[in-house]
Amino acid sequence: MAAMSDYLENKIVDWLLRAQAFTPPASVFVGLLTAAPSDTGGGTEVTGGSYARVSVTGSLANWAGTQGAGTTVASTGTSGTTSNNAAITFPAPTANWGTVTHFGVYDASTAGNLLFYAPLTVSKTINNGDAAPSFAAAALTFQVDN
Repeated sequence: MAAMSDYLENKIVDWLLRAQAFTPPASVFVGLLTAAPSDTGGGTEVTGGSYARVSVTGSLANWAGTQGAGTTVASTGTSGTTSNNAAITFPAPTANWGTVTHFGVYDASTAGNLLFYAPLTVSKTINNGDAAPSFAAAALTFQVDN
């Protein structure tokens, strides 16, 4: 399961309990990291060789409801968990990207704020000429109720 960053935790608390405005991003951007981030951010994101974060628009179609993977209606489940409903595919690498150990979800296509992050189940070395890296549907899981 992915962890929430301090940035996102603070935004949720301020929005829900402290009446502070918070507008979630219309899209989030999934990135690949070769070193672990923490709740405060950081980590080392892949750079170069055609690498780019992948945009996923916020919608019922793109993210599962809490009642289970693949659902496309408003959440009614009790798990507090969502996942991606479709594959998330990065550009094919045109240089060595290194060994990817984590993924992060950001609020911008470059820079921006880390929202969620998690280690990969198995690290993956990505080299020039490899097939475009991809996360299958339901592979990225986020749980709000920890």
